[in-house]
Amino acid sequence: MKHPQLPLGLALRESARFESYFPGQNQEAVNSLRISAAGLGDSLVYLAGATGLGKTHLLQAACQQAADAGRTSVYLPLRHLPGLSPAMFEGLERMDLVCLDDVDAIAERADWEHGLFDLFNRLRESGGTLLVTAGKRPDQIGIQLADLVSRLCWGVTYVLKPLDEETLFAAVTYRARARGLELPEDTARFLLRRFPRDLASLCDLLDRLDQASLIAGRRLTIPFVKSALAGESG
Repeated sequence: MKHPQLPLGLALRESARFESYFPGQNQEAVNSLRISAAGLGDSLVYLAGATGLGKTHLLQAACQQAADAGRTSVYLPLRHLPGLSPAMFEGLERMDLVCLDDVDAIAERADWEHGLFDLFNRLRESGGTLLVTAGKRPDQIGIQLADLVSRLCWGVTYVLKPLDEETLFAAVTYRARARGLELPEDTARFLLRRFPRDLASLCDLLDRLDQASLIAGRRLTIPFVKSALAGESG
């Protein structure tokens, strides 16, 4: 297995797997990412959607999938790399898979836009795969370099659909089962009523509650969840 490369101080979440992502109405996008990560699909997949729909989870899952297939990969969260220069793109064409999270973070930054444009061309020549996420479609994120916008439109673009209440409930219980975690229905409903209703926040909350239940040897009843989270804030 070839482990993904990461900037200093970053790490892939082990739980970020395709199997632990509940697709809802986004099954086609998930299938496309999974196939491309393994080197068998489109060479460019662009994933658009609001915060909290699991774009980061899917990119990190793609890196894990690539590693399982013996492919080299790199994951770069562009919104969380302050102080770095577009020189970080140099040499990435040697990777089989390049995953760029929040590409809209480089909009209106000419040096970064040109750096990404050059990387795109090098990846095309080397036969690598590029997976990209942003809040909106390529022509809606404010990139000024027209040639880069054009390149980002060359591949397949998916706009993730938000999860309605029942689908979000199904997603939370699915994620709990994937972790081997018993989550009673009343507790799941409680979490949806009391906490941010985006999938990323809820999955992070489940991870913390899983650890708390293991330490305490307690089931995830509503009283236990209340006391565990009160202990965090205290």
